[in-house]
Amino acid sequence: MAGCYIGRMPPRMAEIEVPFFVFGDSLFDPSNNNYLNGTIAGQATAWPYGETFFKRATGRLSDGRIVPDFTAEFFRLPIWKPYLEPGQRRFAGGANFASGGAGVLSQTHPGTISLREQLSYFKEVVKTLKQQFGDLQTKRLLTKAVYLFSMGGNDYFSFYSSYPSASQSSQKRFVATVLGNLTQVLEEIYSVGGRKIAFQNVGALGCVPINRAKTTDGSCLDGLSAMARQHNYGLSHSLANLERRLPGFKYSIFDYYHAILDRVNHPKKHGFTNGTLPCCGGATGNCGGRAGTIEVCSDPSKYVWFDGGHTTEACNWQLAKLMWKGKADIVGPRNFKQLYDLM
Repeated sequence: MAGCYIGRMPPRMAEIEVPFFVFGDSLFDPSNNNYLNGTIAGQATAWPYGETFFKRATGRLSDGRIVPDFTAEFFRLPIWKPYLEPGQRRFAGGANFASGGAGVLSQTHPGTISLREQLSYFKEVVKTLKQQFGDLQTKRLLTKAVYLFSMGGNDYFSFYSSYPSASQSSQKRFVATVLGNLTQVLEEIYSVGGRKIAFQNVGALGCVPINRAKTTDGSCLDGLSAMARQHNYGLSHSLANLERRLPGFKYSIFDYYHAILDRVNHPKKHGFTNGTLPCCGGATGNCGGRAGTIEVCSDPSKYVWFDGGHTTEACNWQLAKLMWKGKADIVGPRNFKQLYDLM
């Protein structure tokens, strides 16, 4: 079972300052889906995925590194290997459980690794750490660790696809269900020692290229983005409530929704030339395949989107920097660096 890193051997317990555990969907998946039987492993196993940094497809849905890869660097950790990749089991620096297509709810895209299943993998890691380091050292490690999440988008994609005309009350109930399940997972992580929780909130789902392609004029699907905003509002209140009632619980929320929307609407301000169309796959962003069978831009760094729903390495680098040391208007009530530094 799973090694955690690409490149050099993972650091030993004494070398770890702050461990880093990742839970998420395709935005954070370092290729766990490649090791699932019968799942939609995705087309990120084929060219041109990975072309910019890795020079080969790794399973990451980008031309290169994704946000957790950069965040791991800030944590002084090597680039992630997927948790499910066979290899040496050393988790003192953390692990990445994210799965493309995964949702908070288990019924969202069955066959991927739902949040509840990712939690079960995390609990297996805790058992392994206790065997390696003992209960006391493991508890200390888990308490100083940061737990990063990108979850919820697929739940709303799925709901909106099935119920595009759902009433406001139905939408509200669904959002409450997603947040309720998410909160339960956070409470379980807290129960084993987790204290520092970091979130990338849900993006402007209606404005990703695959959804723009569904409209006659290339505009955003406002109803879908509205559900994302409902979720993000509820998430901020849920985390604030957990901080009030759970001693030592601290959190950070990166406002991915507005960070990505700003780059979509004002690409030149951020060094891009195109904020709406993807680099790969034409208008719909249907990317991945043999050379010559798909449309690919010559310079992904000039695009916000690499495919129909996932950002380029250049954009991911900007997002990771905002997460790490961004100001209060984009990441709060503390940025990830401040969360990292908490003792």
